[in-house]
Amino acid sequence: MNNIAKTYRAAVITASDKGAAGLREDESGALLKTLLTQKGYRLAHYCILPDDFDALCAEMKRLADHELCDVVFTTGGTGFSPRDVTPEATLAVSHRLAPGISEAIRYYSLGVTKRAMLGRGVSVIRGKTLIVNLPGSPKAVGESFGAVIDEIGHGLAILRGDAGECAR
Repeated sequence: MNNIAKTYRAAVITASDKGAAGLREDESGALLKTLLTQKGYRLAHYCILPDDFDALCAEMKRLADHELCDVVFTTGGTGFSPRDVTPEATLAVSHRLAPGISEAIRYYSLGVTKRAMLGRGVSVIRGKTLIVNLPGSPKAVGESFGAVIDEIGHGLAILRGDAGECAR
């Protein structure tokens, strides 16, 4: 997978009011950037946005439609707080659902903590871009990312029409 991953452009969006205001260090986004680079992905974009539906929608659309990122990972905004709107924004920009990724994340995470059932993250496809919501804590980001990243490469190959290069 790593050889193919090197051709993929990845973006990270952190959804955090405090992070966007400079009141909290973005440990989860920083970890995601490191993990993606270690897996051979090219980091095309990184940003911290407030927990704002319109801002999140606009950025996901821009990254998929204009920056042509292959995969966008979000972190944060997937809990029960009224300001947690990342899944709703993600669904609003979706062309097709990719529920198995989020199901795999929750399944894996339930083995770590029963509170994983409270995660509301979704995974979708917009055009040829996969968008995956991850939780907001660095620990949960590492676990969730690790649970799915190796198989995501095959999905990206299918989206790009390169599935023959990514055999099982």
